[in-house]
Amino acid sequence: MRLVCGRPAKHGPRAQAKGLRAAKLFGVPNDSVKDAVGCAADDPEDPVIRAIRVLKTAFPALLVSCDICLCEYTSHGHCGHLLPDNTIDNAASVRRLAEVAVNYARAGADNVAPSDMMDGRMRAIKQGLIDAGLGHCVSLMAYGAKFASALYGPFRDAACSGARIGNRAAYQLPPGSRGLGRRAIERDVREGADIIMVNPATFCLDIIRGAEAIAPNHPIAAYQVSGEFAMLHHAAAAGGVDLETAVLESMICLQRAGCSLILTYFTPELLDWLE
Repeated sequence: MRLVCGRPAKHGPRAQAKGLRAAKLFGVPNDSVKDAVGCAADDPEDPVIRAIRVLKTAFPALLVSCDICLCEYTSHGHCGHLLPDNTIDNAASVRRLAEVAVNYARAGADNVAPSDMMDGRMRAIKQGLIDAGLGHCVSLMAYGAKFASALYGPFRDAACSGARIGNRAAYQLPPGSRGLGRRAIERDVREGADIIMVNPATFCLDIIRGAEAIAPNHPIAAYQVSGEFAMLHHAAAAGGVDLETAVLESMICLQRAGCSLILTYFTPELLDWLE
């Protein structure tokens, strides 16, 4: 759901009454504030920082999770800083992501979730939170196995965050590589992740099942991404499936694979269907 910063407080009471306990925030800034290094990502007037404060004031018990990435804030649309040859500057990217995570935590976020897939970002964010005195009150959800997928398109269109140079295949995982997915999960566990997330959800049930074995003491989350949301909606609109039945089946299958947390754009509908 895309809302202006003040609107969550208007929608929240009804959603909480139906059982909403957590929300994840993604920033969608104006193009005018974008630059090569994502300076606006943690500006005090950033939509995420403003929304955190609105939500935590209006709904203190709501768990607020924040996406940590630079793609919405960079003029080139990549998830980190670029070198002169337009390849990723991993070290600079990781430093910047850690700064953003710390500032979201200072604003009141309960959970930070880096979606960038830069090497070493979990360790840097964890250490940044500890150094800021926030390591004990903010959890980390790793996009442990985020595959380079065709299913992110609707989100990128809505968030105006598509790459304007090349693509993200250099730092997201190739869809056919189960081994890299396992290694990414193992790395994030070593670096201090509290929750492991896999996406896109429906195409990665094998990875989800494997994550449960790799990290048996960590909650396993799945992100049912925008393309999955769109596919189910289009199938229902064409008369191919009943939307409620199909969505509920997808939730059951993710739980069966080992998920204890599911991020989905169907949350408003699920709150109604399960009421």
